[in-house]
Amino acid sequence: MKPQSLNGITVLELGSTVAGPFCGRLLADFGASVIKVEPPEGDPVRTMGKRLNGMSLYASSIFRNKKLLSIDLRTQAGIEITRRLALKADILIENFRPGTMEKWGLGYEELKKENPGLIMVRISGFGQDGPYKDRAGYGVICEAMSGLRHLTGDVDRPPARVAVSMTDYITGLYAAFGAMNALMVRNRTGIGQCVDAALYECAFSFMEPWISAFDKLGHVANRCGSRLPESTPNNLYPTQDNQHIHITAMADSIFSRLCVAMGQPDLAHNPLFNSATARGENFEAVDDYIAQWTSLHKLEAVEKILQSHNVPAMRIYTIEDIFQDPHYAARGSIQHIPDQVLGSVAMAQVVPRLSETPGHINHAGEWVGSSTKSVLQSYLGMNELELNMLQAQGVIFDQPKPTEVESQDQLTSQDNIS
Repeated sequence: MKPQSLNGITVLELGSTVAGPFCGRLLADFGASVIKVEPPEGDPVRTMGKRLNGMSLYASSIFRNKKLLSIDLRTQAGIEITRRLALKADILIENFRPGTMEKWGLGYEELKKENPGLIMVRISGFGQDGPYKDRAGYGVICEAMSGLRHLTGDVDRPPARVAVSMTDYITGLYAAFGAMNALMVRNRTGIGQCVDAALYECAFSFMEPWISAFDKLGHVANRCGSRLPESTPNNLYPTQDNQHIHITAMADSIFSRLCVAMGQPDLAHNPLFNSATARGENFEAVDDYIAQWTSLHKLEAVEKILQSHNVPAMRIYTIEDIFQDPHYAARGSIQHIPDQVLGSVAMAQVVPRLSETPGHINHAGEWVGSSTKSVLQSYLGMNELELNMLQAQGVIFDQPKPTEVESQDQLTSQDNIS
């Protein structure tokens, strides 16, 4: 196996639910040794998504490549163990409410006295300062504040949402990007720093086209359904067999090819449509022409015609379509990873793909406390007597591997991701 870009980097992940664990998963995918600390009852993400025989399928992916350590941070001994681990870490990821780490004596100012190279990634709803910093904030709550939620869905109904924790993923990605920037600086200076990733702010950054538009023009962007405003044509169109295809042809050259594909080459020279600006001003007429044409053909026929004319277009895939698609298969975009309890679990391949130091999935996410004793032995040098005492005191938890019979007795509700 080729070396990975983050080999030798130790990450302590104290974050829970989605944003923190996703940030940690990104780093683990590229070789960082990620130690995830969970409470005895497990990270809340284990209650999200679907489960098989009581085992969280979501956790199998988002906890992949990590060492899972179970500590009760409600105990002083648990906090002290966590502090000792933090002093050995290169990066610490946390997504508690601001002030929580300081209350435990684990704030950045305290830890950097003994570990000046520490990079602390702090994920929160509203940031580490400001009047809203103490508010509770899940990803979707902060998405509502960001303006991004206001743009999602159809104009004639309330704002919709994507059926995944989108803002948590956006923030986890920014947090990992911030950690890499801080790591580059530390490589030059030896000094770490804090990365402040606020959920609302990371989502707000995706409002980029509309920030200056409001500032200079007073324009308040609104929901546009499947259409991308100021980019025409860029919409979803019906087909004869009651399906839909998304076509994007905003560039003049592509729009000309689309007109040829539709059998109406002169349309590209019509003054109402012969420039991107003109098409944006007359988007309803453009969309009507295209919809009339797509409605005359079945989806497969429309796809073939557009592909033959090199016009960007695609049907809307379901997850079932993805599993059957030859391109996904050829690139190995779905990996089937061995799992000690479930046999194997399908999950997304590591992205992006690096030619010389690629990421790799070593193992699926395991059960709560699967690595507790091995981590404390290898990182802190604890012996068996110390570990057994801490376990007896309810400070640490080293749970055995669940068997299929045991897991069937666990909760098997089929909650959707919230």
